[in-house]
Amino acid sequence: MSKEYWKAGNMLYPLPAVLVSLQDKNGKNNIITVAWTGTCCTNPPMVYISVRPERYSYSILKETKEFVINLTTKDLVYATDYCGVTSGKDVNKFDETKLTPMASKYVKAPSIKESPVNIECRIKEIIPLGSHDMFLAEVLGVTVEDSYLDQDNRFNLDLSNPIAYSHGKYYTLGKNLGKFGYSIKKS
Repeated sequence: MSKEYWKAGNMLYPLPAVLVSLQDKNGKNNIITVAWTGTCCTNPPMVYISVRPERYSYSILKETKEFVINLTTKDLVYATDYCGVTSGKDVNKFDETKLTPMASKYVKAPSIKESPVNIECRIKEIIPLGSHDMFLAEVLGVTVEDSYLDQDNRFNLDLSNPIAYSHGKYYTLGKNLGKFGYSIKKS
């Protein structure tokens, strides 16, 4: 086996492709697809999204300081792609994708009803990084689709066929290879 050296770049793949829903001060809803997202703290629960300043949603995020991260699935892959390649200043993405805005509990931004998980967030800090600015946010509440709860009330997101993004392509996640701690579990 041999390896090749490349210039510095982001090769941390796959990534979650999420639909971020937001609402401007006038009540207009929008959705932006984001792959630069993740968890950054457990207590308090915090996440981040990174968005280019030239994106339509950027000024809405800066103005309202809130958003909802909606996890995506195989059934939502078309909407996920569409919301990433069209601008909310030109079209109503909820109408065009036939997604349903759902009232959120803690923020004015709507959740997406068809998403199995909706994570309501309030922005704590905006960090300019270069091509993107990072919106560091506290998680205020989470809504989950109850059809993915098992008899012990555990959430099974894998049943929703979640998707990931890698080098310009969308993938469903594969089979379970083990659970946390399986490598040291005694038989």
